[in-house]
Amino acid sequence: MDDAPLPSLLQLTPLNEVYKADPHQVLDDLRARCPVHHDAMSGNFVLSRYADVRQVVSDLDMLRDPTNAEEGALLQRRFLGNVDPNLPRSSVSSILTLDDPDHARIRRPLAQALYARVAKFRPEVERIVGETLDALEGEAEFDLMDRFCVPIPIDVIASILGVDHDRLGEFREWSEGLIQGLNPFRNADQTAAMEAAGDSLARYFTESLADRRRAPKDDLITDMVRLQAEGAALNDDELRINLIALLVGGNLTTTDLIGNGVRLLLLNPAELAKLKADPSIINAVVEEVLRYEPPVDITGRIAHSDMEIGGCPVKARQAMTVSLRAANRDPEVYDDPHAFNVSRKHKPHVAFGGGAHICIGAPLARLEAQVALVRLFERFPDLALADPAAAEWRTLPFFRGLERLDVTV
Repeated sequence: MDDAPLPSLLQLTPLNEVYKADPHQVLDDLRARCPVHHDAMSGNFVLSRYADVRQVVSDLDMLRDPTNAEEGALLQRRFLGNVDPNLPRSSVSSILTLDDPDHARIRRPLAQALYARVAKFRPEVERIVGETLDALEGEAEFDLMDRFCVPIPIDVIASILGVDHDRLGEFREWSEGLIQGLNPFRNADQTAAMEAAGDSLARYFTESLADRRRAPKDDLITDMVRLQAEGAALNDDELRINLIALLVGGNLTTTDLIGNGVRLLLLNPAELAKLKADPSIINAVVEEVLRYEPPVDITGRIAHSDMEIGGCPVKARQAMTVSLRAANRDPEVYDDPHAFNVSRKHKPHVAFGGGAHICIGAPLARLEAQVALVRLFERFPDLALADPAAAEWRTLPFFRGLERLDVTV
């Protein structure tokens, strides 16, 4: 039996060069040796087996708010920062880390409005993807992340929100700055950029909420103002915080979903040939990308009571970090889990988490990836990686996406 020490949570991030190059070199060993273990550095139980991860994320009674974690849950306490404990949690936190009743009260009308928008948004996504592709015509080589994968998600969410086209540049800049809020190991400069972006976005949405009350538009901000006026129990602070969270959450992760998908298809020509021969399989293609190379590494939960996870006792208020990435390649669930196979017999992945806190933007992310991948390879059937051996992965902890993706046409 391998007696090497188990990796800390910090080593399960791209700050660890071995993990950055191939997360599964670390995760496979961890899942095989100790699928549930307590990590002293973070004060969390770390779960890496599919059955345990699915059990935890699907449990509707599990908690998310860091204030409900024990003092020893250092990772959760770090996310609390310097927030005034006397303020209502819903005035300083989005639904991502709220518990009921606030979570359900705010998520329900937001999901109602967002899903209604997404259901009729395919033509707009097609337009945005088409215009993005038009801008690449005539170029022989380019960075697909910069020119395609990054702009599409932010332009899509900006369109849903009703952002004026002439403000897209600053909107993109703010969104990129605010992403550092998802990085518990950010430095002082990153924190300053995050706070400046947060202040700018807060002002923008404050003005937008007032504007929509005076002059409604056909957008999500107007939908939320209307639901609020019709009796939805949420105030302007809650609206603003959650619209910002929707922007940030839908930006980085969808960019990475598209970028990871393009790279996987180019590295696996037999799988790409299946998509080219029959674009109607795109839903299965996107699900396999989500299983094989999900944009998000982890999610977390806090035990609501004393329980047992994978044979390990967990006490109430103890925190758990679950590895979505490890669960999605568990050999107990997926045959040949390290093969990228778009014809794989469907078994649910956990890339979007699960339960009450399943990713609210999942339907929109799927739609964007489906349209982007099909249209990209239709427009550029000879698309290829400039250097198949190169992979410039970002170092943002708990996320997996490419810094660059140089391609030729």
